[in-house]
Amino acid sequence: MIAALDSSGHHFGVGDIVLLAVVVALIIATGYLAMAETALTRTSKVKAVTLVEEKRRGAATLLRLVERIDRVLPVVLFALELCTLVAATLVGVVAADTFGPLGVVVATVFEVIVIFVLAELAPKSWAVQHTEKAALRAAPVIRLLVAAAPLGWITRALIGVTKLILPGRNMKVPYTSDEMLRALADEAANEEVIEKEERILIHSIIDFGDTVVRDVMVPRPDMVAVEVNTLISEVSEIVIRQGYSRIPVYGTGIDDIVGMVYAKDLMRAEHEGFSGQSVTSVMRDARFTPESKRVSELMREMQAGKFHMSIVVDEFGGTAGLVTLEDLLEELVGEITDEYDVEQAPPERLSDGTLIVNARMPVDEVNELLESSELPEGEDWDTVGGLLYSLLGHVPIEGEEAEVDGRRLVAERVVGRRIGRVRISAVAPAPDAGDPGEQGTDLQP
Repeated sequence: MIAALDSSGHHFGVGDIVLLAVVVALIIATGYLAMAETALTRTSKVKAVTLVEEKRRGAATLLRLVERIDRVLPVVLFALELCTLVAATLVGVVAADTFGPLGVVVATVFEVIVIFVLAELAPKSWAVQHTEKAALRAAPVIRLLVAAAPLGWITRALIGVTKLILPGRNMKVPYTSDEMLRALADEAANEEVIEKEERILIHSIIDFGDTVVRDVMVPRPDMVAVEVNTLISEVSEIVIRQGYSRIPVYGTGIDDIVGMVYAKDLMRAEHEGFSGQSVTSVMRDARFTPESKRVSELMREMQAGKFHMSIVVDEFGGTAGLVTLEDLLEELVGEITDEYDVEQAPPERLSDGTLIVNARMPVDEVNELLESSELPEGEDWDTVGGLLYSLLGHVPIEGEEAEVDGRRLVAERVVGRRIGRVRISAVAPAPDAGDPGEQGTDLQP
């Protein structure tokens, strides 16, 4: 065997050359697997489907891998660690054989600079910057790697050992979450890929699935309803005056909704000379929905049942309010105002930072307008007016106030038992009693 012998008796021979060749091959494999791991974990199923629709080469294979990512990823990680550890071990053997005790230092420096930087950090960084290209390039090889029986057997056996050490149910990470979708929409809007209005619509669609009827309904005090014995002519006047196309009809009280009357039915009845009859002659059946139902489910019911209004009931069966198809659509596209709607005064911000808002404004929307501390959200209230009611514990008079989390809430306007406007300002910090500058002038030196 041809060998190079140094003064210390250490040699570098043909065997070492073979080992170094194996190390180079393992480093290349490590870089490829590191790139594949990053690319696969950053590729969502939606993105893979899009690539298939674009008929990109390797996209079909990539989609199959992404659909089974919980089985594919352990194999890739095991192969990656195997290549890394074997390469590091062989480098240590060659360095020790060549440099003796100093070989440990040489091997460590080589592993940090070459294996970590060139074989892991650089490929992963490239895959982050070119995820689509990296995923398509890695897919065919990874498919063959996953199909390799011995590697799959070993990986499954090691996973079984892990389950014995850490028992529990299999955990599957979702491809995307609501927060990820919102972040993607924000990033796209910042980079001007989509318009600001499109970003708002995407956020509204995401939030739509979590919104319940209680959050969008017209509350019970704002309902316009008629008594069951009211004449058609009288109801017609109410419809014309209020500008509504549908009005609930109640029996013994507002909690006893017995039907719904349509403006078009009233007009037809008056035209046919039945204006002196009771509204029950043209009344239709009312629809009811619990206040805890999700608005997405209710919208599907309205589409299937072809109705535009539903009476909202609380857990005790009482009338909590009513909800219309327009209310649901406004959650998606924003406020829809027609010639009959009375526009509410927009939030007003004063020069000192004080905020004046409508008492019916949801607390989460008010928090978006506040610049520092946020108002608390609770199960007993949805609006800033409800929060003030909860803090005071009684119907306030105009000017009455309460403090919470560094904010002062003032009942700016009160109509009957309802709060109309709320003034929100920051509470000034109390002066420090130990500050000499704040002490009274009657103190003796």
